[in-house]
Amino acid sequence: MKKIFRKYRKAKGFTLVELLIVIIIIGILAGMMMLATGSATDKAEATKIVSNMRNIKAAAVMYYADENKWPTATTDYPSVDSYMDTALLTTASADQKGKYTIAEGSTSSDVKVQFVLNTGNDGISKKLAQMAEGSNFTYSGTTATMPISR
Repeated sequence: MKKIFRKYRKAKGFTLVELLIVIIIIGILAGMMMLATGSATDKAEATKIVSNMRNIKAAAVMYYADENKWPTATTDYPSVDSYMDTALLTTASADQKGKYTIAEGSTSSDVKVQFVLNTGNDGISKKLAQMAEGSNFTYSGTTATMPISR
């Protein structure tokens, strides 16, 4: 009986079928990882946007403490940017995903930080909408709005 097995199993190593099965399993696992990392990237980008909005809000409060007036969208961006380590407001495209602004609210004393998301960022849009639930900012359409509390 041993002679029969030795006769058919001369070469040592893996068969073609065994190698194909291993390659297919690795491909399936890699595909699952790609799906998970895509979602994590959108969540990280949404978190970055909210963090930048908080930094702009803090800079606007510091501006108010020094100047005794709230920044306006037309003239005070360079002054507000001086309170931050990166210029998010004065650069044409501070974030490739959208644009940050400081906007007047419904009353003259209501100032808010806004981020308008560019089109084509649906994953980030969904994550921002999830993060807005129960948070201090709102998200509707493509605009995230964070009021500056007084």
